[in-house]
Amino acid sequence: MSRLRSAAALDRRSFLAATGAVGASAGLGIALRPDQGAPQPPRTAAGPAAAPRPAAPVAPVSVSRATSLGTVATPRAAAPTGYRRLGDGPGWKRVVRGELAAAKPGRADRRTTLASFVQLTDLHLTDTQHPVRTEYLRAQAVSAWRPQEALTVHGAVSLVERVNALRGGPATGAPLDFVMTTGDNTDNNSKAELDWFLRTMSGGRITPNTGDPGRYEGVQDSGLPLYWHPDGALRDADKKLGYPRIEGYLAAAIRPVNSPGLRLPWYSTVGNHDDLPSGCFANGTEYLGDFAVGDRKLMTLPLADARALEAVLKGGKDPRGNHFTDLLRREKPRMRRITPDPARAPFTPREYIQAHLDPAYAGAAAVAPGHGYTRENLDTGALHYSFPIADGVLGVSLDTTVGGGHFEGSIAKAQLDWLKRLLTAHQDDKVLIFSHHNSWTFDGDDGDRLLALLKRHRNVVAWINGHSHRNVILQHGTFWEISTASHVEFPQLARIIELVDNHDGTLSLFTTLIESAAPHRTDYTDLSQTGLAALYRELSFNAPGARRNLAGPADARNTELLLKKR
Repeated sequence: MSRLRSAAALDRRSFLAATGAVGASAGLGIALRPDQGAPQPPRTAAGPAAAPRPAAPVAPVSVSRATSLGTVATPRAAAPTGYRRLGDGPGWKRVVRGELAAAKPGRADRRTTLASFVQLTDLHLTDTQHPVRTEYLRAQAVSAWRPQEALTVHGAVSLVERVNALRGGPATGAPLDFVMTTGDNTDNNSKAELDWFLRTMSGGRITPNTGDPGRYEGVQDSGLPLYWHPDGALRDADKKLGYPRIEGYLAAAIRPVNSPGLRLPWYSTVGNHDDLPSGCFANGTEYLGDFAVGDRKLMTLPLADARALEAVLKGGKDPRGNHFTDLLRREKPRMRRITPDPARAPFTPREYIQAHLDPAYAGAAAVAPGHGYTRENLDTGALHYSFPIADGVLGVSLDTTVGGGHFEGSIAKAQLDWLKRLLTAHQDDKVLIFSHHNSWTFDGDDGDRLLALLKRHRNVVAWINGHSHRNVILQHGTFWEISTASHVEFPQLARIIELVDNHDGTLSLFTTLIESAAPHRTDYTDLSQTGLAALYRELSFNAPGARRNLAGPADARNTELLLKKR
């Protein structure tokens, strides 16, 4: 999701994210730096994604600290203000929701598992040194820049480590089938960030740095008190709020990170930050493409100009970036000179598909070598597809981005017609829909049209998405909509979803939230990969202007969602 709020959703959903990039792989057409190394060889998949499930009931497993049922990161100090350290807190109980079907006794002894998987969403892997970023909007909106963003790769790799450690679904114990990302995998539509994402998911060494290979060149060493300067003595705005001084932080943040890669097959859904520069500008804008790889970066802006730019972006009134590019031209004399880097170039939808098809990023995906995308997608440029999950269960990944530029969602008539044909052809299957945008963040009437189509087809059991960075679960009469919080903002979550047949005329969807594998407690002297992942979480909790409602209510966290079996 982008980060400006709209009147409809009050989510930081527009442009206040920024852009990024760094060294990519041969599949992205960018030479590897010597310290990046080659991707890890592909792993062997555990088995075909469409393998039938055994009919025998599956006994529940004990609640472990591996999920939010056992524990979640919680502030240790009692003080409601100031910088707060995190520690282990009580977990969140499972809530049974019976709006669509009554919960019948004895179902736990009868149920069999139909599908079990993990949803990741809004990783926002961020090149914090990218020239097209708009950190300077923090002058009028403190939440326009996130102090934790230099550690997005560390946090995402730790999340991969958590998923790898799971021994099955927490409600059923059934083996996990796959992982699905529901968009905003990158932050700035940058080839470098795309490489970081693919290596994080499939395994390899990542150097989260662009420009000068030996030093950081972003806002956090600019000398501007608007930003947190972790290494310096500057009494910046964030240190005044209690942010620590951590010498060596920036050097550690751009050191290589090793990802084990997911041990499960994984699929990818596109988000607006993957498809559009800054999550809201039309791809292919020549000036922004040249500026992204160039040698200048704007780090400060007069308050009046910052307000004017935010107003334009917040209203979605500048899809081609004309106002933005005019501002960049005007402000060039005041920009900081940085090291240019072709790895920061934006990627097109076809390049996004081609990178997913690159064998260098296959990982454990022998059953899904393109992570959902096929040669047909490459030929047509279409970013939607379907895939078999298990016997009688179909997954559908939608493209809800606006190619012409906008952070809100959209779905073209051609894709709706394709979806209608697909749902009709699979009327005897159970269908899970995946998208980036949710029902309330579509532009115009597109969301209503998609909702109406899904309601007409009773084989749809769930619509799973992200974008709003907040846990929300809605019932739509015949199916559930499950929207999951991001991994870039606290509480930094992903979600396990288990679909079961209760053999009493009902189905259940179990949803269980998970955090990364990083410890809840941080140590400022620990600048290892794991230590930085823990710090990533703590910084996100303390980010000025951070919303405190992103975990959502209890009935949108760990749940059992019942619905009638069709």
